[in-house]
Amino acid sequence: MTMRLMRASALAAAAALALTACGDDAAPETAAAAGGTTAGDAAFPRTVEHAMGTTEILAEPERVVVLDTGELDSALSLGVTPVGAVTTDVSEEFLSYLAEDAEGIEVVGTIAEPNLEEIAALDPDLILSNSVRHEDIYEQLSQIAPTVFAADVGDTWKENLLLDAEALGKEEEAAELIADYEEQAARLGEEIGTGTTISPIRFVGGTIRAYQPDSFIGTVLADIGLDQVELPAGRPTFAELSPEEITQADADVILYSSYGPVADSGEAAVVAGPLWPMLAAVQDGRAFQVEDDVFYTGIGLRAAGLQLERLQELLAG
Repeated sequence: MTMRLMRASALAAAAALALTACGDDAAPETAAAAGGTTAGDAAFPRTVEHAMGTTEILAEPERVVVLDTGELDSALSLGVTPVGAVTTDVSEEFLSYLAEDAEGIEVVGTIAEPNLEEIAALDPDLILSNSVRHEDIYEQLSQIAPTVFAADVGDTWKENLLLDAEALGKEEEAAELIADYEEQAARLGEEIGTGTTISPIRFVGGTIRAYQPDSFIGTVLADIGLDQVELPAGRPTFAELSPEEITQADADVILYSSYGPVADSGEAAVVAGPLWPMLAAVQDGRAFQVEDDVFYTGIGLRAAGLQLERLQELLAG
C-alpha cells in the first residue's frame, strides 16, 4: 500500500470516528469559536508535491481545467465541475458516463493535443493532468496556472484521485469515496465467489489488447478478487495480440469492447471469424460486450463504480 493510500485509509477512519463521537446531548464547539478551521475546510495556501515537483496553490481552486479522462472523472467525483477539459481522439464529446455532469464544460482540444490558447483563455486557477500524457508541455501549462501532474495513469487511479483531491482541498471526501468503493468491491467478490478467471480485451485498430493486472480494469478486478488471465506483455498495461492469437486470451469470462467503430477496430472481423466460436467463454455464453468508455477509455472512481454495477449484473445477478 502506498503512502498516499495509507493516508486515505487514515482519513476515512478519522471521519468515521468523528461521526460516532458526536452525541445528541452535546453540541461540538465550532471551529470558528475555537479560532481554527473544521476538518472539512480546505487550508490554503498549500504546496502540493507531484510528479513534476511542487506547486503552490494560493486559494481553493474555482476554475479548474483537466487534461485527461482520469482527471475529469476525479474532479466530477469530488463535486467539482471544471471550466475546461479535453476529449479523446475518437470523439468530440466527453465520455458517455460523464457527459451529463460535464455539460457546459468547454472543450480545450484532445488528450493528444490540448489547445494552450483555449486553456489560457479560460483563466484557470488550477490545471490537472499527468506526466504520461503531457510532460512535454508542463512548463507551458504551469505558466498559465498552478499545475499538478500525477506520475502515471491506469493502475494508479486511487493515488491520482488523492493527489487531485489534495490540490482541490478535498482529501477527506476522496478518502471516504475510496473506502466506500473498496467495500462494494469486496462485497461483490463474496457474491461471485472464487475460481472465476476473467479476460478483459479491447479491439484497437486491427489489434487486440489483452489487459493485464497492472491496468485500470486490472485493479478493479483485483479489488473484487477475480483471477485475471496473465500473458507475456511488452508493456505493463496490456499484451498486444493479433486476431490469429485471440485464443490466448480465453478465460471463463471475456469482457470485450472496441475503441471507436467496430468495423475500424477489427472487432467485427474477429467476432465473425473462425476462432471466436472456439473460445470457452463464447461457448458458455460468458463473452460479454461492455461499454468501452466505462471499462477501458475511462479511468477513475466513477468508471470503477460503474464497472462494479455491470459485473454485478453479469456475474452475480
